[in-house]
Amino acid sequence: MKDEDSREGPLVSVLMTVYNNAPYICEAIRSALGQTYPHLEVVVVDDGSDDGSWDEVCKFPEVRARKQDRGGIGAARNLAVSMAQGDFFTFLDADDRFPPDKLEIQLRAFAAEPELEVTYGYVREFVSPDLTAEEAARIRPAVDRNESHLSGVMLIRRAAFERVGPWTVGLKVGTGVDWYARSQEAGLRTSVLPDVLLERRLHLSNNGLRQADNRIQYAAILKAALDRRRAATAQPDRLLQD
Repeated sequence: MKDEDSREGPLVSVLMTVYNNAPYICEAIRSALGQTYPHLEVVVVDDGSDDGSWDEVCKFPEVRARKQDRGGIGAARNLAVSMAQGDFFTFLDADDRFPPDKLEIQLRAFAAEPELEVTYGYVREFVSPDLTAEEAARIRPAVDRNESHLSGVMLIRRAAFERVGPWTVGLKVGTGVDWYARSQEAGLRTSVLPDVLLERRLHLSNNGLRQADNRIQYAAILKAALDRRRAATAQPDRLLQD
């Protein structure tokens, strides 16, 4: 965190979780601490890593950090939220990084439209430079950048996040998809900016690759979202019948 005496504007909480990402976590933390917008805090929750990730996190005394027993990304993110003091939240995975002006760009949008509750933008994927040429060829990004609703792209007002509710605990994949679906149901006032707001690292240990066998959970998440929408649509009819 930067010197509080020099801060102006709302406090932004950059909330990070890490599980066995020791090679990348330092770069992720530096990208958060190096933002051109200075009024921020960085909170890191280690979700039971056993590869030295916690030792890497402890190299940053300006970061507020806690280690928990392995509970999954939803539980780790919820703990980070409970530690946060900011007016705005953004989330950063331990293997990704922020462009230096991410927060400045998004806060400028909030200042221009005070009714906004959440902003998204674009993500640029990059192949991790520690891969061999053969490995890199297997996962090379197809396009330069994509519009994205990943949690790392998002900047959200604290009150809006609390209206949607916490991250679902127990999902191996699709945690962000589940939360985004619930945010849509909550009707948040949203803007998608034309800027790249997240640089997503592609490597052989990406969660989507590690958890490929659990992708059936995506179908369950989407079904749950559809069921909630059907129930909400049916509710007025029930009221008319009563």
